Amino acid sequence: MKIALLGTGAGARCHAAKLTALGHQVTVGTRDPKATLARTEPDMMGTEPFAGFLAAHPQLTLATFADAAADGELVINGIDGANAVAALTALPAGALAGKTLIDYAVPYVYQQPGDTEYPWPTPWGAMPRLNPVDSDSLAEQIQRALPDTRVVKAFVTQEQETVVNPAEFGGGDHTMFLAGDHQTGKTAATELLNAYGWSDIIDLGPLQAARGLEMYAHFHTALGLALGSRFGVKIVR
Repeated sequence: MKIALLGTGAGARCHAAKLTALGHQVTVGTRDPKATLARTEPDMMGTEPFAGFLAAHPQLTLATFADAAADGELVINGIDGANAVAALTALPAGALAGKTLIDYAVPYVYQQPGDTEYPWPTPWGAMPRLNPVDSDSLAEQIQRALPDTRVVKAFVTQEQETVVNPAEFGGGDHTMFLAGDHQTGKTAATELLNAYGWSDIIDLGPLQAARGLEMYAHFHTALGLALGSRFGVKIVR
């Protein structure tokens, strides 16, 4: 399958490496491929420049967001939550129409220069701020902006290293959640999770449930900071 990954951060790289290992044709999207490849310093989360990762995974294709989205039969959104809606709505009309978009972004608000009201997000140890929260979600905002796209919220309650390889941590004894308004999209997300090795997947229903998933990601951040390590969640039913 042709899969587009939008974003070049650590999470997107986990999916890119796993998907190519599974035999998929993967295109990684970025705002400006030349600028991405020219970077020589780690990003704000401490992730090493993408050029080295691409050199180690030559089967990947790096393209603009627009070209990656147009090429993908399935699209995974790893664009940071603060910029996801703007980046996705800037794509050419129809680029994502009729496609499933799996969104794992968290709508964190990042501190701006001179702003002391909200702390910096991880990995510096401070809790970021969520926006939207409670009465709306990033996934719902994306769905409203892209009514012809099947948006599914998933992957967001685990570290992406665990998402792509659940058996690596805790013997794979975890539960994955997803939500969406389109059953076809949720089926596609479930099939991908099965390929990753997930067997315990709970469908939370309509995309409105993404509010809880994104807020859980906030707790996930707090717990990860407290433990100083990755973790899994098992739901006993």
